[in-house]
Amino acid sequence: MSKSIIHTENAPAAIGTYSQAVKVRSTVYLSGQIPLDPKTMGMQDESFAAETHQVFNNLSSVAEAAGGSLQDVVKLNIYMVDLGNFAELNKIMSEYFTEPYPARAAVQVTALPKGAAVEMDGIMELSGDHFY
Repeated sequence: MSKSIIHTENAPAAIGTYSQAVKVRSTVYLSGQIPLDPKTMGMQDESFAAETHQVFNNLSSVAEAAGGSLQDVVKLNIYMVDLGNFAELNKIMSEYFTEPYPARAAVQVTALPKGAAVEMDGIMELSGDHFY
């Protein structure tokens, strides 16, 4: 199996033993993103909305580095410290995705790295025109 490691300076550098994304053929596995600002590596933690926007921006940057966009995401996993933010999450997600929406899971967890309120990872499938 041949795999390509995806890296961009427009998303936070990996803070552990992982890659921002891994591409195998036309499938890209996007690692979990928390609301780190890629320029400062500081947390964007002003509010749940600010964190969520930063996470989507980070995922978008990695998707673009892999040759796609958020519209190519087929599965999105969302981890939240408080499911009480679910309605706000849906509203914000609608700003980044159009139909057909990706398959999705949203679960509440006890804690996330660096005290984040939200983390997301996903799987992206590139169409033939993105395949290289």
